[in-house]
Amino acid sequence: MSGKPDNAGAARNADDLGAARLDQLRQSLAAVKARIADACASAGRDPAEVRLLAVTKTFPAIDVAALIDLGLRDFAENKDQEGGAKAAEAARLRPDADVRWHMVGRLQRNKARTVVRWADEVQSVDSPRLADALGRAVANRIERGERSGPLDVQVQVSMDADPERGGCPSEDVPDLVKHIDQMSELSVTGLMTVAPIDADQDSVFARLQRLFHQVQRDFPGVVELSAGMSGDLERAVAHGSTCVRVGTALLGGRELASRG
Repeated sequence: MSGKPDNAGAARNADDLGAARLDQLRQSLAAVKARIADACASAGRDPAEVRLLAVTKTFPAIDVAALIDLGLRDFAENKDQEGGAKAAEAARLRPDADVRWHMVGRLQRNKARTVVRWADEVQSVDSPRLADALGRAVANRIERGERSGPLDVQVQVSMDADPERGGCPSEDVPDLVKHIDQMSELSVTGLMTVAPIDADQDSVFARLQRLFHQVQRDFPGVVELSAGMSGDLERAVAHGSTCVRVGTALLGGRELASRG
């Protein structure tokens, strides 16, 4: 997880955001980090192995700026349009921050050209056709001198074969990883899943962990397991998650997004 908070920056941000909201974010961040630490202790793991990814969908860029001041450097969005605008605004608010943006929502192929403009990683690649579209978009940007290397991606795994949820069927994951691994424009770094709400979480995360180890044997560059959110991060950490995607537990209920 990220390093020490910038206390001077946090103090500046209190003037921009409001002391009450800043204090709320500070307390929520401490609580989430404590949950991760406790989960790692229970699993016999080092908390440094688990990255906290702040999912800021529907929340304003000023909240992102506050979390940057509090030490976070990884942020995620579910929609391309919102992600692009927010990443740009956060960069304006904190121009010196070294921030990584992640796309974690379902992505249509026609959004590939725009998502590669702001996302450092796309965690929701679930088909060869989407991977190919992202590859073409990256190649175009490299050709124009707008980027110098490949885009990091993760394969989203469907644990229940629900087409509405998205994700690649687990039995097809090795072939999709192989397909991406052969592309110079993309670098496949891990597997991601969204656990079905009504499923046995331990069973879901255990199956995902077995698949992860299977893929790793053939593709050692696949090092990240992105699993676990506000309601189930402890179970995911127990089954090897290296990245938890936390929104509500960190930023509060989505109704706060109406603050403008």
